[in-house]
Amino acid sequence: MGAVSLIVIHTDRLDECRRFYADTGLPLSRERHGSGPEHYAAVLDGGVVLELYPTGRRAATGYLRIGLTVATEHSAFPPGRHTLTDPDGRTVDLTVALSSSA
Repeated sequence: MGAVSLIVIHTDRLDECRRFYADTGLPLSRERHGSGPEHYAAVLDGGVVLELYPTGRRAATGYLRIGLTVATEHSAFPPGRHTLTDPDGRTVDLTVALSSSA
């Protein structure tokens, strides 16, 4: 059996994507590993890590549809289901839960 443990999104719009994903309720932190690029990361429930990286020498992540569930107190969106589009055009299915047990 396998499990997703890491999602990395490469973007030309790092600041815009950081704001977008922070507004969904993800607890993004600025990181840098050694001499690598500065980027943002959030550890989700279950230990899955979502990272936003500048494209640099890599191509931007193309089409991706991602589903996220966050708690109401962390999101700029009201409770319920929302279909959003991030600054790069990726679809985000966001569920904002009423409790912090999201």
